[in-house]
Amino acid sequence: MEQKRYLLPESEIPTHWYNIVAELKNKPLPPLNPQTKKPLSPEDLYPIFAKAVSQQELDSTHAWIEIPEKVREMYRNYRSTPLVRAYGLEKALGTPAHIYFKNESVSPVGSHKLNSAIAQAYYCKQEGITNITTETGAGQWGAALSYAAKAFDLELAVYMVKVSYHQKPYRRSIMQTYGAQVIASPSMSTKAGRKILTEHPNYQGSLGTAISEAVELAMSTPNCKYTLGSVLNHVTLHQTVIGQEAEKQMALAGEYPDIVIACFGGGSNFGGISFPFMRHNISGEKNTRFIAAEPSSCPKLTRGVFQYDFGDEAGYTPLLPMFTLGHNFAPANIHAGGLRYHGAGVIVSQLLKDKMMEGVDIPQLEAFDAAKIFAESEGIIPAPESSHAIAATIREALKCKETGEEKVILFCLSGHGLIDMTAYEQYLAGDLMNYSLSDEEIEKNVSELEKIIK
Repeated sequence: MEQKRYLLPESEIPTHWYNIVAELKNKPLPPLNPQTKKPLSPEDLYPIFAKAVSQQELDSTHAWIEIPEKVREMYRNYRSTPLVRAYGLEKALGTPAHIYFKNESVSPVGSHKLNSAIAQAYYCKQEGITNITTETGAGQWGAALSYAAKAFDLELAVYMVKVSYHQKPYRRSIMQTYGAQVIASPSMSTKAGRKILTEHPNYQGSLGTAISEAVELAMSTPNCKYTLGSVLNHVTLHQTVIGQEAEKQMALAGEYPDIVIACFGGGSNFGGISFPFMRHNISGEKNTRFIAAEPSSCPKLTRGVFQYDFGDEAGYTPLLPMFTLGHNFAPANIHAGGLRYHGAGVIVSQLLKDKMMEGVDIPQLEAFDAAKIFAESEGIIPAPESSHAIAATIREALKCKETGEEKVILFCLSGHGLIDMTAYEQYLAGDLMNYSLSDEEIEKNVSELEKIIK
């Protein structure tokens, strides 16, 4: 397994996050206050989020936002993360492509999620907040925020999507080890959860449901704020340390990516690795392709509609202009729990509209096939979410094999799969299956969306 790793000295760890909205020619449509249907102000978000991230969320003028020194200090515990030339994978595929991956799995919690968890916990602590809430799908975000909450002495309640709560017990244990309270969602502890369970007693949950419960608890608990692991602009902003490092590391390797790929749930790791490179497309210096790999069972980028929609099932969040399958969408119980979300982030949705990026949908079995090839050739067992990016990378590398083109492909390995071995056990036993949606199912779910903004 021949590899070449590129690391940066501590002095090269980014000092600022990159805000791509400031440099976009076509700005995204504004999020709307669900009561007034008017564009949001930061003050509208203060009851839910820390003030600093509320301001970052709606910032469309500052391209570079300084990273607080305390946050950078914690980043130094695991950053820079390695950029790796995947010679083993190239050889296994017989491709002339040069494949690199940015290995975010080396963080203390095994995924990229810590980049934003540290920042959000810091801002809450600075504001004097004592309690925070969140949701989590596969558990990576919940694990990251649990770690960060403990570091800043915050009490944390995590609503974990019920199917993942049972599929991934060790992720639940990680959160509890850091001191978080973990509740299977939907639960009887909130109005939103009770309503869903009354109507659908056997419902296995969704990220939209878990968000509703976490927001409700934050709004009803004194000195408490809600924190989010993906989708919103400020979360993706914090993840841009990934792409900034990767850009410098690619320069050390003497190459520049023709294609940048990441898996896609709400958009934070995709934007995190892509946006710093995309700024060179915006300026006209480069012409890199950007590919977001989503599961075929939750295809908002490839088959969703662009519409204002809620970010949660109960309708507590602002209305977001995004590609969506509808906030009532009930995704299949695939093992890539972090990708089971009905909508795409506002920035990514605008980029997709403007054809500055593309989406591909990956069947579950293809993702696990790709994961096995990667594990055998590179020695790392990837998270099921990251495996979608690997599958998309393999598709592009095999195209290079057909054409003989020596393209440079960079993908984000957003997390390892060592706590997902139940999924691998089922895959190896032949017990997993693909899920697909009919056009009729999608149309039925999105047909009510236009009524939301009237």
